[in-house]
Amino acid sequence: MRYAVRHRTTFKYEQLVSVSHHVLHLTPRDFARQQCLSSTIDIEPTPTLVSEGVDYFGNKVQYLTVNEPHKRLLVEASSLVDVAASAPLDLAASPAWDELGQSLQTASTLEAYEFGFDSPCAVATPEVRAFAGESFPPARPVLAATMDLTMRIFKEFTYRGGVSDISTPVAEVLAKRQGVCQDFAHLEIACLRSLGLPARYISGYLLTHPPAGQKKLIGADASHAWLAIWCGSEIGWVDFDPTNGLIPSDEHVTVGWGRDYGDVSPINGFILGGGEHDVIVEVDVDPAP
Repeated sequence: MRYAVRHRTTFKYEQLVSVSHHVLHLTPRDFARQQCLSSTIDIEPTPTLVSEGVDYFGNKVQYLTVNEPHKRLLVEASSLVDVAASAPLDLAASPAWDELGQSLQTASTLEAYEFGFDSPCAVATPEVRAFAGESFPPARPVLAATMDLTMRIFKEFTYRGGVSDISTPVAEVLAKRQGVCQDFAHLEIACLRSLGLPARYISGYLLTHPPAGQKKLIGADASHAWLAIWCGSEIGWVDFDPTNGLIPSDEHVTVGWGRDYGDVSPINGFILGGGEHDVIVEVDVDPAP
């Protein structure tokens, strides 16, 4: 599938901002199933300085500085992306999760091992580990167990905006059984890591479908979050989406991955001045010819 993705963020400040510095994760990354064919980022006011690079995790990143005093900052990213469907998986044929966890203790692959520890947004507690353990009895195949955990979060938790923010700990999400996609991804990541299984956070977009007979609203899509678990050198990383209870395929567009949201937030940084402010985010993901 080929998608045209537009991510428009508008910051409106109560007072003048004299200077602002930002880090952007808005360009979809390239990997085996995905290729970013083109990407542009338009910024108003025009930045004094813009540079591009690749962060520690291999994600494309832009850095910008705006020195012009402003009460409004507009950042609009437009990308054209090809996404291929994921290969079918036999969940029962994957390695036993407990054997996989033991082998990782001596694995030479830093890429997997470094995703096995707590991170600021995904801290495991005894309650989190107990919740995870229900899906991971001894010797169960890791993919089957992870799908079971994914479906439990999908069925037992309520998607509800406004009840959490990025600082909400996973222990609170577990206790209240509600939140948004970032919360559910962080919870499942913490569950997997509590069992010694490496898991990484994925930031991106999801193609949404309007109700039957209705047109898709412009700007009504949103950023999405899911996760991937390391399943050994033969299988590699496999994505899971607990918000939707599925294994992502060609309707998920990946922007980047890291330990948690803090590593791949779409727009981060700091400003001087501004006072109170509003943030308006508009996202469109549309099939492209």
